[in-house]
Amino acid sequence: MEKLRLTAVSYLNTKPLIYGIYRSAVSARIDLSLDIPADCARKLAAGDADIALAPVAIIPNLPKAYVVSDFCIGTTGPVKTVCIFSEKPIREIKRIYLDFHSKTSATLTPILCRDYWKINPEFIPATPGFEQHIGGDTAGLVIGDRAFGLIGKYPYVYDLGEAWLDWTGLPFVFAAWVSTRPVEQAFIHQFNAALQAGIANIPELTQIIPALPGIDVEAYFRHNISYELDDDKWKGLQRFLDLLPGAEKVAVQRLTAPLEAPGSL
Repeated sequence: MEKLRLTAVSYLNTKPLIYGIYRSAVSARIDLSLDIPADCARKLAAGDADIALAPVAIIPNLPKAYVVSDFCIGTTGPVKTVCIFSEKPIREIKRIYLDFHSKTSATLTPILCRDYWKINPEFIPATPGFEQHIGGDTAGLVIGDRAFGLIGKYPYVYDLGEAWLDWTGLPFVFAAWVSTRPVEQAFIHQFNAALQAGIANIPELTQIIPALPGIDVEAYFRHNISYELDDDKWKGLQRFLDLLPGAEKVAVQRLTAPLEAPGSL
């Protein structure tokens, strides 16, 4: 049987999902690579991956898009690792570096600046090491595990998950399992079961991954990241996609029914 090529984000927040995959029989059916979000998006768009845990902002750029799992990387409030860091209040910011790791966060930031914070800063495409240039009226959007290292370093931190919820009243989906073609239902059910098992075993997982000084990893998995792609997150995803250029062309299809209750399949 030919294996499906999967690419997933290499950040801490995906560890419960990856743990479930590797401990499940579904692992024999896939060839999995771990990448930064931008590379997950690139591989899917180029046809180098069959399924990607992809930044959802790339969906309008795909010829077709199918969401193939009931699980995602989402948040129902503060996400902790997608933040704007600054030495000054947001309304005094003149420039914002946009992290190059993920298109979703870099797309969400200008939307929130325009419609939520009502500011119009210059947006600077970031390159490696941009964090060193945060200061004065120049802020920086930092995502993923690198954000942990900036906690407590800057007096002003603006969490994009929290800002989105306050603005829209909806949770946010940063990444979803996306394919550009239909996937068989048997695989989807097996894949969902593996992801659910990984989330159910978070306490066990936290005992075997390296500790992060000052970070309660289990609390981060349980309270900052929300993995179930339930109805509210689906609404949040659709709201975000509606705000993107080319939104009228977006026809993302969900190949699995919404969860009836958290953790159910």
